[in-house]
Amino acid sequence: MAFTSILRKSANSLAPLAIRLARIQRNYHYCIFTALNHSFQSQELTVTRSYRNTLHFSTAADSRKASSDESLIRVLESEIQCAEESDDYDQVEDTPGGIPFEIEDTPGLQSVTLRREYDGELIKVDVHMPDLVTGDEQEEGEDGDGDDYEKPSKSSIPLVVTVSKKVGPSLEFNCTAFPDEIAIDSLTVRNPSSEDELAYEGPDFHDLDENLQKAFHKYLEIRGIKPSTTNYLHEYMINKDSREYLRWLKNLKKFVEE
Repeated sequence: MAFTSILRKSANSLAPLAIRLARIQRNYHYCIFTALNHSFQSQELTVTRSYRNTLHFSTAADSRKASSDESLIRVLESEIQCAEESDDYDQVEDTPGGIPFEIEDTPGLQSVTLRREYDGELIKVDVHMPDLVTGDEQEEGEDGDGDDYEKPSKSSIPLVVTVSKKVGPSLEFNCTAFPDEIAIDSLTVRNPSSEDELAYEGPDFHDLDENLQKAFHKYLEIRGIKPSTTNYLHEYMINKDSREYLRWLKNLKKFVEE
């Protein structure tokens, strides 16, 4: 009986402790759940705010881009209108009867190619965009301050003349055509079977004997490279430059609009 009484007292004394421990455990779990729930809500709020800020920034950036593009398009349209009002871009020069070349002009390229056959030889001339000198630039050149760089006093077009035969090497002349004058800048013998970039290209053309220089000028002249040809090419390339500039502007406008 005494032992049973002791057990009952022990049980009665331990019951409140067990209840308190259970309550503490439930409170602990509740605190963890509440903390986690608050953390998740805070993260959701942060993500929502961040999304709103990103959306606002994206909308503002898109607005600035659209405004910038519209401004650029207006400027391009104005420049296109000025180019179309020019008298150069739509001119078509008739080839004079004294020029024995066929002209190959591909839209979008910055050069044209002339070809002809002469006494078993193939003559090819690559003509590039002109280097124009206006009246104001001529005055600036005359009143220069003595700089080492010497500006050209006349407009010119660069030419590369290639004279080849059915077999064997070819001659390549790099020329500059001024009004009523053609200057040979260099002369190279090209071997089609060799692509060595270090091959000897000969001396500076202006260092050659004067009689030899005159003989090469005559060599080109009888093959059609003469002032009457280059003067026509000068006007032709000015018009092509205007056409290509207008095409370039329209391509820019099309790209920005798309």
